[in-house]
Amino acid sequence: MNPARRQAAILDLIDRERIDSQRVLRQRLRARGIVATQTTISRDLKALGLVKRAADGTYARPGQEGGAPIEARLAQLARVVGRSVARATRVQQLVVLRTPPGEAQQVAVAIDRAALDEVVGTVGGDDTVLIIAGSSNQAKAFLGRLETLIAGVKK
Repeated sequence: MNPARRQAAILDLIDRERIDSQRVLRQRLRARGIVATQTTISRDLKALGLVKRAADGTYARPGQEGGAPIEARLAQLARVVGRSVARATRVQQLVVLRTPPGEAQQVAVAIDRAALDEVVGTVGGDDTVLIIAGSSNQAKAFLGRLETLIAGVKK
């Protein structure tokens, strides 16, 4: 199965249900027709940046457990963008990122989670992410930040 689709299903599950273990997550995925090993699920949880809430031990998105530090969100964004973005283009206040097929959603999620001031929102397709910035200058600043993050990952 395509990792982006499996990861989207994981996010949907943790948004809808109280998932407190990889075993339960694996069972819920299987009920949706998605077969994954514990190792694959563990990698997906890390790639998605999911955390366990201290209060109840359930999985949550970063920020829903009390807030992930900006450094952690930027590090996650750098990893995802560094391995998945093939090309970036700015048009006015829009930035278009091209990725290999099936990877745009995880890039869009990482950008959303980073909660960058210059980004108003994202739209992720199969191999394209559209980022809407607040202005042309903010789009330019966002693109500069991405290039810096990518350069840091490729060192």
